[in-house]
Amino acid sequence: MLRIGISGACGKMGRRIAEIAGKDPDVNISAALERNEASERGQDLGLVTGAGELGVTVVSDLEGVHKDIDCLIEFTLPAPTLEHLEICRREGIPMVIGTTGLDPEGEERIRKAADTIPVVFSPNMAVGVNLLFNIVREAARILGRSFSIRIDETHHVHKKDSPSGTAKMIARVVAEAAGVDPPPIEAFREGEVIGDHGIVFDGEYEKLEIRHSAKSRDVFAAGAVEAAKFVVGKPAGLYGMADVLGLERKGNT
Repeated sequence: MLRIGISGACGKMGRRIAEIAGKDPDVNISAALERNEASERGQDLGLVTGAGELGVTVVSDLEGVHKDIDCLIEFTLPAPTLEHLEICRREGIPMVIGTTGLDPEGEERIRKAADTIPVVFSPNMAVGVNLLFNIVREAARILGRSFSIRIDETHHVHKKDSPSGTAKMIARVVAEAAGVDPPPIEAFREGEVIGDHGIVFDGEYEKLEIRHSAKSRDVFAAGAVEAAKFVVGKPAGLYGMADVLGLERKGNT
């Protein structure tokens, strides 16, 4: 059975990951991490999430529990993510990283760590979004030099990074496929919107719009659990959700 740790276990995403993982017969939640000042520290994760007692105490120090896990799923902020990355690299523990808002230096540290351990790093774990990347890549290859392109994204008002990591990834896909500068991104923060992303290719005689809307955080949680199953036992390398989903197989990218 796969033993996972969840970092950010009591946050919005962490709770959904805990519920999805708790229903998976092949997965066991063996560690739950939260920040030092979290009120949930010392409590049973299952009692925090409403799933019933799990026998997993919420702690703040990965050093004390890293021997209990086969993989760490990380949905927190850049600073704790990079701190945990170094511990996992040192201890040979695979990681699934869904943290957004990392600067180029932080992303480079993840790439370097992936020389030692397998890491799935993706700003968005949803199946549909990762299919969207492939569709956008093809559209940009064909239309990118003759159509104007713009991206928009909307998230809940609590989201800290703007624009989203997913929107930045869409812009990167367009730039690489079309050989153009990354298109502009309009970012909106409204209510409790989980995540909407769109890209518009606007030509002289026609307009193409491609959109994805997340209905529930469970789509990201399920993807994270699948990524954990995928990455354990893989060679060191940097993997994306395209690898997890079988859309591409190109570790070390």
